[in-house]
Amino acid sequence: MNGSPGSQGNHVNGKQVQSADPPILSVFNNGPRHRPLTALRRCRGILCLVIMPLTAFMMMVYLAPVTTFVVRLFSVHYSRKWTCFLFGMWLAMFPFLFEKINRTRFVFSGEKVPPKECVLLFANHRTEVDWMYLWDLALRKGRLQSIKYILKKSLMKLPIFNWAFHIIEFIPVERNWEIDEPQIRRKLTGLKNPKDPLWLAVFPEGTDYSEKKCMKSQEYAAEHGLPILKNVLLPKIKGFNCCLQELRSNLDAVYDITIAYKHRLPTFMDNVYGVDPSEVHIHTEIIQVSDIPVPEDEVSDWLMERFRLKDELLSEFLKLGHFPNEGTEEEMSTLKCVANFVAVIGMTCVLSYLTLFTSVWFRIFVVCSASFLTFATLYGVHVPQLVGVPEAGAHAKKSS
Repeated sequence: MNGSPGSQGNHVNGKQVQSADPPILSVFNNGPRHRPLTALRRCRGILCLVIMPLTAFMMMVYLAPVTTFVVRLFSVHYSRKWTCFLFGMWLAMFPFLFEKINRTRFVFSGEKVPPKECVLLFANHRTEVDWMYLWDLALRKGRLQSIKYILKKSLMKLPIFNWAFHIIEFIPVERNWEIDEPQIRRKLTGLKNPKDPLWLAVFPEGTDYSEKKCMKSQEYAAEHGLPILKNVLLPKIKGFNCCLQELRSNLDAVYDITIAYKHRLPTFMDNVYGVDPSEVHIHTEIIQVSDIPVPEDEVSDWLMERFRLKDELLSEFLKLGHFPNEGTEEEMSTLKCVANFVAVIGMTCVLSYLTLFTSVWFRIFVVCSASFLTFATLYGVHVPQLVGVPEAGAHAKKSS
């Protein structure tokens, strides 16, 4: 999602000793597709590209005004809860597509992830779709509706999906730190209610990996005495540190996630057509917040060390074909996935029928709702709670 903020060229600083290895790029296996792109798969891909936006559109134009406007007037907490529950139903169709329809094998390793309620996740950014595969982990932990991202502001121009990014309170950034810092702090301050579970995912590299970007990163590292990383880019500190500072008193843990692929790096359309990836490997290390330093320069050194270890972990993956300690998560329930899919499709069919074949008032409602969502997204409007007293202790850390 290429959204980790920070000023341009703002790589972390530290006192680490430069790696002895020369700045040679590692070779990722990017061979032929796992499955051939047949005519049937092209048709299935087109069907997928119709179903996903249509289901999102119908659910949002009919339900979002109720949960994000009417309910929010009375309770921000219940507005978020119902909005995220409904959107979580839609998001769950993606893990269903990946694992049950495409038959992509997900291999989880490292430490078994407990269903913590307030977590900061940081991961390497190998492809344009890394962020989507975190949904498979979140779904298993019952936190799919709670996961949020820091994303490029340009993604807020995507039709329909920009409404979703807004109503579930993703954090858009412009990659201009003077503009982004107050925006991030303001958004995170509003997400600190301990009643609202939060999984905030950031990608400290700031962009997805490529050989050209890696060479630039290695050149910078060589000039500044930093480790020469071959499988990841140098992380940027400001955005990560800002999130850590704002959420530190609320966090249950920090998850260091490393993602790798066999045997080909996937794109979004690979998932749509079901041709790749064959395997997605997700390795998780759980870090206690008390083990992370507080001063920014020490956080910088700490994050650099985490990425140096991540680089070594990926090098081992390239040699062995797997991460250590596999099998930490169970398979998803096919029955639950199918039931959720049927519920979303059934709801979409009913709402589409009401819109197209019944009273004109439904069509008027759709137009008004779409206009409201467009306005709210364009100007970043979230309705404040006006009725009753806001929940006490909204920004306090929940008791253990």
